[in-house]
Amino acid sequence: MIKRICLVGNPNVGKSVVFCRLTGVQVIASNYPGTTIEITKGYLEIGKEKIEVVDLPGTYSLEPSSKAEEVAVSLLKEYQKDEIIVINIVDATNLERNLYLTLQLIEEGYQTLVCLNMCDDTKHRGITINAAELEKFLDVPVISTCAVTGVGIKLLIQRLSCSTSFYLAGSSFTGKEVKLITRNKLGHRERWQEIGRIIEQVQHLEHRHHTLREALEDASVRPFPGLIMAMGIIYASFKIVRFVGEFIINRITDPIFFNLYKPLLEKISSSLGEKDSLYHFLYHLFIGDLINGKIDFKQSLGLLTTAPYIEFGMVLPYLVSFYFVLSILEDTGYLPRLAILLDNILHRLGLHGYAIISILLGFGCNVPGILTTRILESKRERFIASTLISIGVPCMPLQAMIFGLLGSFGGFYVGGVYLVLFSIWIILGIILNRSLKGYSPELLVEIPSYRLPPLSILGQKLLLRIKGFLIEAVPVVLLGVLLINILLFFRLFDFVSGVFAPIITGLFGLPKETITALLIGFIRKDVAVGMLIPLALSAKQIFIAATLLAISFPCIATFVVLFKELGFKDLIKSSAIMIVTGLVVGTILNFGIIH
Repeated sequence: MIKRICLVGNPNVGKSVVFCRLTGVQVIASNYPGTTIEITKGYLEIGKEKIEVVDLPGTYSLEPSSKAEEVAVSLLKEYQKDEIIVINIVDATNLERNLYLTLQLIEEGYQTLVCLNMCDDTKHRGITINAAELEKFLDVPVISTCAVTGVGIKLLIQRLSCSTSFYLAGSSFTGKEVKLITRNKLGHRERWQEIGRIIEQVQHLEHRHHTLREALEDASVRPFPGLIMAMGIIYASFKIVRFVGEFIINRITDPIFFNLYKPLLEKISSSLGEKDSLYHFLYHLFIGDLINGKIDFKQSLGLLTTAPYIEFGMVLPYLVSFYFVLSILEDTGYLPRLAILLDNILHRLGLHGYAIISILLGFGCNVPGILTTRILESKRERFIASTLISIGVPCMPLQAMIFGLLGSFGGFYVGGVYLVLFSIWIILGIILNRSLKGYSPELLVEIPSYRLPPLSILGQKLLLRIKGFLIEAVPVVLLGVLLINILLFFRLFDFVSGVFAPIITGLFGLPKETITALLIGFIRKDVAVGMLIPLALSAKQIFIAATLLAISFPCIATFVVLFKELGFKDLIKSSAIMIVTGLVVGTILNFGIIH
């Protein structure tokens, strides 16, 4: 009896999207290799049977040459062959390359079904594939699909349930069967010759001129036009993020908080009594401090005031717009081209081009940014990338607060924070690359075609990412505000402020009251930036403080992830780099650059 279905295929052939279609499990399916570096499982109901579906990491062959391929092959070998069905996901636009793995699977005796995916793209490229003829040659079922739109998925499931035993390789075919292969193993050269004979019989190419899309695909990976396009796309992306975020704040969240939620809080405030009443402590925890006799969402620091406003009123709007733009860049196929384009530059920092994916994710939240450094080959690369993300990549909650605080002083200060962080990122990357032992392997990556992603897929990814952020962030923010309130109520920050006052005031030119905000940055950076508001700092002081918060220790969630990914020794090393960088940059900004 078949116990599981394994999805096997080259990287970037749409395995994750097929997985979603078969199981209904909402997983993030991206257009770049590395998405399925961790095994994803779900279930497909066929009749009365519930079969486990396993989405294995992408692999080009059963002879692994990378860690991801090793995981895929080792897991495949763990299963009994008579208990699994392999759905081999094939990119129809690159049939010749994909068939190498297909033949290996058949030669090894796996019960195989070929899913000829991305068939919509073959029409645009002048490629015609005779799926029925290919089925005869391979002697296994071949189903044409477009997983993104769902075309062919119903037929795929029907072929899976064609018999009670789910033994697919024995399906009967109509017409004359021409078998050019056997179950015997072929040599490397023989296998490619066999593929060539199959391609000649089942695939037909028509000459056609480059379309505008194909011209853009070529231009986006060439140095000169590619860099111009990259700068324009990145600039436009962040402009869109800010525009959409501010639109949501002005039209949706602020009206909800100030017109509906604030009157309710004022009633709760009245019921709790004045601050000198019996409920003094509860009032401080839930409402916080009244500013000029009124509730101030940014400054009161209460569990019912500042905590929800920071997350839902200031951070969430920018996060929604950021993840929507990022999803578009992923699913259109632009991110792999950006990785190729930046490969030479990132090599100077000890990384290869695909580190840009982790970096861009870090702009949303440092946690997934650091987690995706697993796609990098060496431990040295992962340390450099994780350290640079922690120090030089501000997460979206922090960016939202920087926009809110420095935006009123003009774009010079907002842009200045990013310029300083970018300079740190480059200089520190060069230093780490030259000082750490090891090497950065070359970038070998599949570049997908430009595609127009369906809005439904973008919407699903957006909802999943927002849901994940809220599950991770909201408890941390509430716990952080609670802890901050308790520490402030009992004046436990006063001693620490006295110890660090010489550094803060002498080197950074900040009042000693900012020490509390800087320390709270360890728990939650966006809350810490919000605590700078009531201090009446100058533009220069806010600029320095915000920059130091961006450089300093990440929030506690990121700190835990760093420990899990790097280990204790490298965590201490990374933390020491953060402290030294913060001291140097804060001093330079105070005395040398900003006046």
